[in-house]
Amino acid sequence: MALYEHLLIARQDISAQQVDALATHLKTIVEGSGGKVEKQEYWGLRGLAYRIKKNRKGHYVLLNINAPSAAVVELERQLKINEDVLRYLTVKVDQFDVSSSKNRRDDAKPEGEAVTEEAAI
Repeated sequence: MALYEHLLIARQDISAQQVDALATHLKTIVEGSGGKVEKQEYWGLRGLAYRIKKNRKGHYVLLNINAPSAAVVELERQLKINEDVLRYLTVKVDQFDVSSSKNRRDDAKPEGEAVTEEAAI
């Protein structure tokens, strides 16, 4: 089985509970095809760079999937007919990234900390 990172953007006028229900539905699709959703992250309601179907914002959801390609094909087919989904992107990866938005904030240096010459190189 292959590893995939799947990101979807849902419409701004649905609730966070409906987005969670959509992600759960996608999880059952993947598991029904013999795959597994390793991680599910809800990134929240974020602004879009440009309007998509008259929406300025969207709910972002990231899924790390370990599944055969047939499961991803079925997942994308279901997303094409769902009116709540604005965009989606599935990328095949060699391994999942450990960093998430929370980890990036933790890795950032605290304010006022001096940068040494070795760190600058």
